Order: sequence, then structure tokens, then C-alpha cells
Amino acid sequence: MTMHRFCHFLTAMTATIVLAACGGGQDAAPASHAERTYVAPGEMDEYYLFYSGGHGGDVRVAGIPSMRHIKTIPVFNPNAAYGYGYDDQTRAMLGDLTWGDVHHPALSKTDGVYDGRWLFVNDNAHNRVARIDLRDFKTKQILGPIPNTAGNHGASSVTDNTEYVFGASRFATPLPRGTVASLDDYADEYHGVVTAIRVDPETGEMSPAWQVLTPAFQWDLSSTGKGPSHGWFFVTSYNSELAHTRLEIGASQRERDYSAFVNWQRAAEAVENGDFERIDGIPVIDPARVPGVMYYVPLAKSPHGIDVDPTGQWIVGGGKLEPSATVFSFEKFLAAVKNQDFVEEVRGVPVVNPDAVTEGMVPVGLGPLHTQFDGRGNAYTTMFIDSKVAKFRLPPWTDQEKADLEQVVIDRIDVHTNPGHLVVGGSDTRAPYGDWLVSMNKDASGRPLPTGPQIPETSQLIDITGERMTMVYESFTDKEPHFAQILRADLIQPIGFYRRAENNHPHQVWSEDDAFVRRNGNVVDVGMRALRSNFVPDNLEFQVGDTVHFHITNVEQTNAMSHGFGLSGHNVMVDLSAGETRTVTVTLDRPGVYPFYCTVFCSALHQEMQGYIVVYPRGQLPNN
Repeated sequence: MTMHRFCHFLTAMTATIVLAACGGGQDAAPASHAERTYVAPGEMDEYYLFYSGGHGGDVRVAGIPSMRHIKTIPVFNPNAAYGYGYDDQTRAMLGDLTWGDVHHPALSKTDGVYDGRWLFVNDNAHNRVARIDLRDFKTKQILGPIPNTAGNHGASSVTDNTEYVFGASRFATPLPRGTVASLDDYADEYHGVVTAIRVDPETGEMSPAWQVLTPAFQWDLSSTGKGPSHGWFFVTSYNSELAHTRLEIGASQRERDYSAFVNWQRAAEAVENGDFERIDGIPVIDPARVPGVMYYVPLAKSPHGIDVDPTGQWIVGGGKLEPSATVFSFEKFLAAVKNQDFVEEVRGVPVVNPDAVTEGMVPVGLGPLHTQFDGRGNAYTTMFIDSKVAKFRLPPWTDQEKADLEQVVIDRIDVHTNPGHLVVGGSDTRAPYGDWLVSMNKDASGRPLPTGPQIPETSQLIDITGERMTMVYESFTDKEPHFAQILRADLIQPIGFYRRAENNHPHQVWSEDDAFVRRNGNVVDVGMRALRSNFVPDNLEFQVGDTVHFHITNVEQTNAMSHGFGLSGHNVMVDLSAGETRTVTVTLDRPGVYPFYCTVFCSALHQEMQGYIVVYPRGQLPNN
């Protein structure tokens, strides 16, 4: 610890001791907690924390251990702070949709560990997947709507070498999209799908690869295998009852629903061999006709999460209405398949005997949802109803422990309140970090300062380095984080600006002499240079009916020296990173004089960085 950081820590520790001495209350944190989480001004966190933004449509970035918010990355939603959804490039990515529902971020991997290249996120609302480049923390691609899919909830799960990003449909519909069938025919005419999205290993470009057809189950959460289970994809479902109304009753009748074990390598082979039907432009495999692609494994009750431990041997499922976490053995699963130990078939797909696959059901508590791993043989599961996180030891277990699996539960810790997901850094890799856990809780009542009827959610930082879990910090987030990823900060080196040599925009302008105004009928192209503290050109004349393409280049070659372009009276706001060219198009529909200015406080003469457009009535443009 540097002397500078030590002095700041000493101040924080002294304040904590004084608070405790003055009756700071039961929740007053000991000094050791302050030491664990304190990051002095000017110093850096050890980890990035990437939260999903839920129906906010974005990704929020914080640091661990400080839990301080660092940045918001707009993905499926316009965001004026970054000019996202206002310039032509990002507006084209968004299309006609102005919101999305981000649930499950997933980091790219190489050899089963995070490589720091990309972050993938799903859109539960509009059946899309997006890719964020961690070189510049910007969204580079939005893929979708994915064919034959309604509610891409069972995403995003990434394979060991980022060959695929997997997803699965939450809502069953008739196929292909646009087909109409009565809900009375739900069981026969509605279908779900599991989707494989191919990722280019060099560019990260995504494209739909293939799908596996399923009954009209509601697919929930997923994970990918590793080690012995490499080549497999696992996903939970609920509503095996095939209900289509009042699902809180209709989809909760059976003691067990189905998890699906999908052999994605076998599926890829089937596509290569032509064993598929093309539906809405994508190969769709019927697993009843291609043996070995999919198996169902029953899982109690109303399942939610399914997670693979770092060894790839243990698969832990959680059922919302089952007070235990079910631990499957992948080795036993393979043996059951080899021995054809099946209890039935569902539309031609074998259902594996769950007793032959289950290693044990650990009594963690009420409402288990999601499980993470620390790489030391321990698992951590959230209990939504109990508002706790349970820590338990994975197999192998002794015969005595198998007789009473309460013995493998090491600890339980209260969280506030109703935790959904939790995250441990690297849990879905071969080598978890194993020091921090973040519990993302849905109900923050009584925790933050009052903010009216709409309150934030709470994220609680828990130290998991010891035998017992210790809560050390709490922060608040806007609605609604569903899942998160934690990445070591030293794995990435984000750029501070774009070098001129990598700018490939056809209308880039790097000098005042190169700036231009080019008219072709009613279409006008403006090549503009932005530099502290002026725009060139800064006085422009147009007429009503003109469509103007502003191509603006920020010629700065200095870290983080952004400029903005905001046009008064029009829905125009562009944020330009240093070295970047952006295009924004506006059709001028009324006469007047409209100022534009730099929206970023870029220099001491920031206020002077402005200009005007004069829009004349049609036919009255001087020198027309």
C-alpha cells in the first residue's frame, strides 16, 4: 500500500472506529471492510464489473472493490450523453427499436478463460444479441431479430474459444415468425428453439448458425461445458405443462420440468451433413430425427439457473419452487446415455433417468435461482425467497455427507433483499478469481435514501476468500441488473483515442483546408473538422427541404479528448471520440437560424466552440 493510499485509508479507518464508538449501530462496518474496499482518488480498481441494464437497454460498468460507477455503455437504447442512436451509424444499428431488455452479459474466451476482447449481451424483448468491443467500450454490432425466436432469454453463453454464443427462446410461437395459430393449439402449433450464433474469431462478427427445435417450453438460463463437458450446452426450461394462460398456476403443476443437454458439436455436424430443415433462412434441426443432438434431464421445480463448475464435471441447477440445488454429474450423464437409461421420450427426444444423473440435492434454502463457483471446490447459490446466499462444497462427498447433505453447506449470509443473480469473477471459466461475489438484489427497500415510489436496486459485495462469507460493501444501481461479469482489469488495455491511420470514414476531414460543403440538388454533404476550440466550417446556409449529411471529424490525437455536436431545434447530438468521424443526417423542414455547439466541456474556450446554420425558405437561398 502506497503512503498516499495508507493515509487515506487511515482516515477512513479512524472515521469507522469513531462511528462505532458513537453508537453507529449494528450495520457499522469494521475497519477491515474499509481497507478491503477503499480505492484512493487517483488509484484504480482491480476488476471491472459489467452489469446488465435490464429494460434500460444498456450495460453499466463499475469497479471492484470500490463498487464505484465508471461508465454506461448504451446498447439497445439511444443515449444522448454518448450521442448513441443519434448519428447515422448507431441509428442504423438500433433500427426502429429504441429499447431493449439486457439480461445476461458474457465475456469472450480463449482456452476456457476470459480473453478481454468482447462482451456479448442479449435482448430478451426483441430477440437480439449485441457485441461490445472492450478495446473502446462501444457497441459494434446488434444481430437480430434472430429468426424463429421470441424472447432470447436463454442467452448469452459463450463456448471455450468463442466459437458460438448460445441462446434459447423464452416465449413459444408458431414458426416461422408471422405465422398465426390459435392459442388453443398451443401444445401442437407453438415451438421454442435453441440458437447457436457463430462468432468470427478475428473480427467478432456474429451470424446465425443453426437452431434446434423444441416443444413450446419456456427456456430460461443456460451455460456451456468445459473440460469433459466441452462441446455441450445446458439450458433450463419451465412450463413443461404447456400452459398458455395464468402461468404462475398452469406452469407450476409438475414436480419437475426439463433441462436440456445439447451436444453442439453433433449439431454442427448435422448441419454440415444437411440433416436440417431451413426455416426463415436458418438451418433448424429436429432432434427427434438427429439422435444424439439433445437429451432432456428432469430438474425440480420450475427451474431457473443451470451452471457448470470450473472442472466441467458438476452441473448445478436451481428450481424456484424447490428448496435445494440439484447437482448433476456429467460423467454419470454420459454413462446413462450410453446405457440408454431413459424414462420416456418427449416428441422423440430421450428423457434421461434423473436418479442416474443426480449426484445429490443440497438443501440450500427457499427459492434457489443461480449458482457461481470460486474454483476451490465451492458453489454459491442465491435464494430469492430466503434472501440469502448459501455456500456449499461440491462433490466428491463422503457416504456420511451424502446421507445428510446439510453437512456440505458451509455458510449462509443474509442479503437485502430477494437476490436474483449473483456473480463470482470467472465462474464460467476454467479458472475463477475466487475472491469477490456480488449479489444483485431486487428489493432495496429501506436501504438507500428515499427517492419516491421508484427506488434503485442494491448490489452487495461479499468477500469469499475465507471459510465464511463477509459482506463488505453495498451500492445502488438503476433498474434492472439481471446478471453481471467480472473481469481482471489487467486483461485489457482500452485505447484513449483512435489513431488517424485507422480512420476509414470516406468523408473524414483532418485540416481546415479539407473542409467542404457539396450540394447535389437537395442533398448537401458537409465535411467538418472539430478541434479545440472551433468547428470548420462554422457558418452554413441551407434551404427548407435540404437533407444535410454532417460528416464531423474530431482531429484530436489526445487521450479522452472528445467533442460533441449539438444542433439546437433539431434532434441532433453527436459525441465524437478523439480521432473519430461520425455522420449525422437531418432534413430541414422549417426556416430559421439555428446554433450548434460543442456539448463536451473540451477547453477553457469551450463556450466559444459554436456555429450557426441559416435555413432559408425554399427557393430563397442566396446564390442558389
